[in-house]
Amino acid sequence: MTKFSRTQKFTKANIENVPEGKAIVYKLKNAAGENLYTGIAGRGRGQDRLQEHKDLKREMIPGATKFQFSQVKNKDRAEQVEKQIIRKEQPKFNEQNK
Repeated sequence: MTKFSRTQKFTKANIENVPEGKAIVYKLKNAAGENLYTGIAGRGRGQDRLQEHKDLKREMIPGATKFQFSQVKNKDRAEQVEKQIIRKEQPKFNEQNK
């Protein structure tokens, strides 16, 4: 399975530290550590995608206070990992792949 970063507070400063060199798979979590949403972002889009979940009302995940991410080889691999996580963890705000 893919190795994820340590869980971090879902802040702009922490989002700015997400590397941009590869595609990522990310998890948005609540204060208790429950996975609320799993998503992917292509190379160079990780920070933007996470920031959209903080700033854009239509993209917000209610209760998300923490996040984790993992860099993967490419977007195809990111999609595979995302599907596996969604099937296994059944995040509340993911509708696809359950």
